[in-house]
Parts: sequence; structure tokens; C-alpha cells
Amino acid sequence: MATSRRRFIQTLAATSAVVASKSSWAKTSAASLISCNQYSWFTFYEREKRSWGENLDTSLSEYVKSGLKAFEPSFYSTNDVKTLAPLLKKYQLALPSAYIGSILHEDAESQKTIETAIAIAKEAKPLGLSILVTSPNPIRWGGAEIKSDAQLIKQAKNLDLLGSELKKQGITLAYHTHDAEFKAGAREFHHMLQNTHPENVSLCLDAHWIYRGAGNSQVALFDIVKMYGKRVVELHIRQSVGQIWGETFGEGDIDYPRLVRELKTMNVKPLLVLEQCLEAQSPNTLNAIQAHQQDLAYAQKVFKGWV
Repeated sequence: MATSRRRFIQTLAATSAVVASKSSWAKTSAASLISCNQYSWFTFYEREKRSWGENLDTSLSEYVKSGLKAFEPSFYSTNDVKTLAPLLKKYQLALPSAYIGSILHEDAESQKTIETAIAIAKEAKPLGLSILVTSPNPIRWGGAEIKSDAQLIKQAKNLDLLGSELKKQGITLAYHTHDAEFKAGAREFHHMLQNTHPENVSLCLDAHWIYRGAGNSQVALFDIVKMYGKRVVELHIRQSVGQIWGETFGEGDIDYPRLVRELKTMNVKPLLVLEQCLEAQSPNTLNAIQAHQQDLAYAQKVFKGWV
């Protein structure tokens, strides 16, 4: 099921929580752990007619049964951080990174986005956060519209500003994309990286969205690795088979062993984050726990030198 992040945002339940104290679990280095973005779990839950996060305690109790020991949540406010904090402690989960949405191409929304992101980073840093991932919203999710040159210029300036402010807190901003950024010659993607400072804006390389956005092209993916590989601090891991998202991470359309070799050659070792999501044509043979157990086992094999 091709579930958009916009729909994902709309379905998240808002709950209250207690702030957790700084404890040893929050300080544990997650550099050698394989993490997972919650969005993949959302797609599995949706297929099972369940709602990820409706009871976050229950959801995370299943998450850890997969063997995962680190977690990349999506945050929309500081309340989300406060809700998650005691559960990270309860399940001994590391929080090396988090994902936020952003609107940076419009004056009215940009300042609000930057202020919210900074507040989230301050709240989450004591929990172990070191990377904040953002994917600036398109004009319309699923739409054909592209941003104007003026909007792209504005977005790049705001992205760089956000990165510089997060840097003051010791947090790295990682720019993330979907497929919309690769329309019209990938002008949005390249403008963001050509017109921001590497010390302010790093790259969360979502290998499959680049592959799909470029017309299912590994040529484009590995050219981008050559151009911007030194800026990669995080890798989102998803695989397709015959251009359809697989139910599990394994062999398929993207040559992940080659990607590992290319990044190793550059002496780049990113945070590894599974995001093996489902779409309508994906196989349906496993539940969320089983699928993520297989994802983790295969990722540990592919990224053996990093974990």
C-alpha cells in the first residue's frame, strides 16, 4: 500500500507523557547499531488493520521483539519527545536519530518549522539524539507541481539556517528526499546540496527513493553517491524486487554491497536505518515482527563491517 507520509502524520495519535531522566541507556553509543524508522512499522500495521502508535507502549513492545535496539521516530512537537522518552528507557532503545517534516519554501511556515525543529532537538538531545533528519514538504503530496526557482532559493537558505542552528546544539541536520525532488532534472535535490554548506547540512541517503525518483536508475543513484557521498551521515535502507518494494530487505534492484564498497572507499560510515516499507503490490507473507527480524539479519550480513 502506497501510504504517504502525510497520511502517516495525520494518523499519529497525540498522547501525553512524562519526561525521562538522563540515564545510562540514553548515553549509550548507537554508532554500531542498526536502527529502524517507525514508518515501515506503520505500513505493516496498516496492512493488518491496526494503528501504529495508538498505544505506543504496545507498539514498541512488538518493535523490540524484532531484535532492534535503536529507533528512529517521527517527531512533530516536543510533546512527542516527552511521550516517547519513558518508553525508550523501558525498552532500552537508543535514539541516535529522529525524523521531522518541514516546510521551508514558504515565508509563513519556515520560521515555525525552524523554531519547532530547534525545540525538538533540545528536548531529544538528552535522550541520545545526534542526527535530525528532515524532508522538506513538496508543494502537494502526490501532486505534479514543482517549486519555483524563488521557492528553491528560499528553501535552501532556510535549510542551511536550520542546520547552522542545530549545529550549535551539537545536532547534525540530514537532508532527506522522496521522489518529488528528482522531477525536472532533479533540480530541487541538487539545489539543496549545491547551495547549503556541508558543515550545516549533511545527507540522509535514501537509496531507494533516489533510485525510484530517477526512473528506477542505479546509474543515477551511484552518480549521486560519487557527487555527495562525503556528506552522507545516515542511510535509509529499502529494497525492491522488480521495482516493487519487497516485504523484507534482501537481494533486489539495488546493489547494496556495491553501495557499502563505494562509501567505504570514501571512508564514510553512516548511521544505518532500516525503512523496508510496504506498498500495494508487496508480498504478504509475514507480520511486522517476522519481517523486521529478517530485515535485521540480512542488514547485519550486508553491513557486517559497520555493525
